[in-house]
Amino acid sequence: MDYMKRCIFFLVLSLTGGLLVSAQAPERVGSADIFLRLKKLNVLGTVLYVAAHPDDENSRLIAYMAKDRLYRTGYLSMTRGDGGQNLIGDEQGVELGLIRTQEMMAARRVDGAEQFFTRAFDFGFSKSTEEALKTWDKEKILSDVVWVIRKFQPDVIITRFPPDSRAGHGHHSASAVLAHEAFDAAADPTRFPEQLKYGGIKPWKAKRLLWNSFNFGPGANTTSEDQMKIDVGGYNPILGKSYGELAAISRTNHKSQGAALTPARGESMDYFTLVAGDPAHGDPMEGVVTDWSRVDGGEKISGMVDQAIRDFSLLAPEKSVPGLVDIYKSIRDLPESDWKVRKLQEVKGLIEDCSGLWLEAVVRTPYAVRGDSLAISYIVNDRLGGGMTVNNISVANFDTTLDERLARDKNFSFTRSILVSQRMMLTQPYWLAEPMSPGHFNVKEQRLIGNPLSAPPYEANFLITVDGLKLMFTQPVQFKYTDPVKGELYEPLTILPQATARFDPELLVFTDGEKKTFDADVRNRTGLGHPPALGLTAAPALSIATSGGAAMGNQSWTAKPAIQGTEVVPVYGVFGDKGQKDTAVELRTIAYEHIPRIDYFRPAMEKFVIAGIKTAGHRIGYIEGAGDKVPEALQQMGYEVVMLREKDITAGYLQQFDAIIAGVRAYEVHDWLTARHDALMEYVKDGGNLIVQYTRGNLGKMSLNIGPYAFAVSNIRVTDENARVSFLQPAHPVLNFPNQITDKDFEGWIQERGIYFAGQTDPAYEAILSMGDPGEQEQKGSLVIAHYGKGVFVYTGLVFFRELPAGVPGAYRLMANIIALNHKKGF
Repeated sequence: MDYMKRCIFFLVLSLTGGLLVSAQAPERVGSADIFLRLKKLNVLGTVLYVAAHPDDENSRLIAYMAKDRLYRTGYLSMTRGDGGQNLIGDEQGVELGLIRTQEMMAARRVDGAEQFFTRAFDFGFSKSTEEALKTWDKEKILSDVVWVIRKFQPDVIITRFPPDSRAGHGHHSASAVLAHEAFDAAADPTRFPEQLKYGGIKPWKAKRLLWNSFNFGPGANTTSEDQMKIDVGGYNPILGKSYGELAAISRTNHKSQGAALTPARGESMDYFTLVAGDPAHGDPMEGVVTDWSRVDGGEKISGMVDQAIRDFSLLAPEKSVPGLVDIYKSIRDLPESDWKVRKLQEVKGLIEDCSGLWLEAVVRTPYAVRGDSLAISYIVNDRLGGGMTVNNISVANFDTTLDERLARDKNFSFTRSILVSQRMMLTQPYWLAEPMSPGHFNVKEQRLIGNPLSAPPYEANFLITVDGLKLMFTQPVQFKYTDPVKGELYEPLTILPQATARFDPELLVFTDGEKKTFDADVRNRTGLGHPPALGLTAAPALSIATSGGAAMGNQSWTAKPAIQGTEVVPVYGVFGDKGQKDTAVELRTIAYEHIPRIDYFRPAMEKFVIAGIKTAGHRIGYIEGAGDKVPEALQQMGYEVVMLREKDITAGYLQQFDAIIAGVRAYEVHDWLTARHDALMEYVKDGGNLIVQYTRGNLGKMSLNIGPYAFAVSNIRVTDENARVSFLQPAHPVLNFPNQITDKDFEGWIQERGIYFAGQTDPAYEAILSMGDPGEQEQKGSLVIAHYGKGVFVYTGLVFFRELPAGVPGAYRLMANIIALNHKKGF
């Protein structure tokens, strides 16, 4: 029995990964879905797909494997996509990874696969396999891939990418290298032997490793007719969709990346090349036993399932419950095996859904505070009259013994309160619980590795007798409410500390040694008494004085540099007296309509940038781009920033601004921007300064739709944030006024130097900087400037959108100089 419990622990974390945090509307299960799952009971095959990022997966193939072949299908992504760009908001880094994790879970709910991740951090575009593996710590991430293989036990492993430059990204090729090495290592008991002490984990040898070759267009076609191929474009009449249509719905969930696909219908061939293991000629699962004969004593189960399928009634699925109970008992009597555990879970889920059983444990608040009570309402409803009895319901320190016979379609409900322990863990994504290393997250608990999400803080266990069989059903305790527009919604429950703090603004930039004020919003989350006083950690480089009390939780300070030169100074908030001080935490919330609410905690910190930044000009017009925090940074520099809309882009209105800045990918975000080109050029011609941050709109094509002269945006990028920068025009004003730019200004950059540089340009453009990744040719398109009439046009691929919010002093100084190029304003 201990073996069973341990196996169920691992299985529940993987199978219910998408259910631990509810999609915002409750899931509805119909007879068509139940029928498909009945058929799946007789399929005992497993496929694991491996790639590098969210949205790298072949969604059509995954949907086909999960919904047509009915294999247990999983997708292992090396990263959570933390290093990408964000088209829907300004979250970057780990916050973008949190969003993309939930988008992945939404995609898996569509295509029916399970989701896994390693601890690798997406540190941005990488040009080599070697860089990716070194940054990630290859052996650590290899152990994660081995762990997932040993836990998931795939019959066949399929990679999206090859292990070489054809993959187009160092992360892509590294994922293939790791999959290949893990294919062998997972079967070797001498590799990562510490994993084998966990129940249910054993060496595992997949039958084969395949590469799912691709055709991404001219110059990126790796398929050939001598490769094994299968048609994955079929139509599923039970679902009423083709697998191409399912793939499109799945990928539409990747909204932060703008990854939606046009639904495809009709034949679609996927190609495969053998990488390791047994050859296959006609099908990826060739030679794999995928029925009950692979389990000792399992042959009789197949006939019982076939009978259940024949007897299934779309209008009365509850009639299948007695047969499913018999199947459950027969599987329970089989010898211990992983398939036994998996199929018991599947049958239990079918019993729940065939009976229309509704189980709910909900609260009336999204937050619970350590030390407070929490009222939980329980609802049980046997909606189709399966003849069920509730024996027991338990949550944490609440446990009640019942003997409640359920009437058909009648709610059995009650409310009880529990005490939230002072030692209760805060609700935190498990991979953010420990400080991270440069290339990976740190996770102490081995059993959490690979899981897509953290377990919910509380789960309700319902012990219910169904046709003489006692079964334990588990539901997360969730916040339930009714939105006047969207209707009934469910969101996660978050455990809070008794007090939190948040600084505003979170970043202070000193341009010329001036005194600045910053505040802290300190909240007593218990609702009792005044918020505690917030202290600050020592900062010798600053002179900080209190300027306001703690009335209603608001505290204020003034700060002034106490040193000359350049320095970035972090200051943390602390609670407690002199004998016991604890770092205050800040509650961060991310909310979008297409994913559940995301809460996480981080230390409450104020960052000070001492850089002696000089500025010229005052009023900036800003056209917001994708994932854009640059306007706030400009305000910190002392500029007045006015956000511009389509109606504002007229030559007359723009004359009031010292510079107009277009945010990253603004030309993609705003369809109207290209149509306003003439007005923008008139502004420049009359003496204005138009600064365009990177775009992909005219990628590879000479175009006049952005600047006054033609230039082409290229896919050139410099990914080494420490790459040497050379000054091609050392006397140019942009490197000298009002700040003298030196090599030191390119120290401390994060993730990369720049992306989507200007490629081919009209001779009117001047290239200012030259830089290149190690071993590569120097690139000159990161910052190009052209004079037009009385004004200036600037295109830059330098990643100011990353560097300014990160508080990189040199990025602030260089941006100030770019803004100061408008000599019409008398700088």
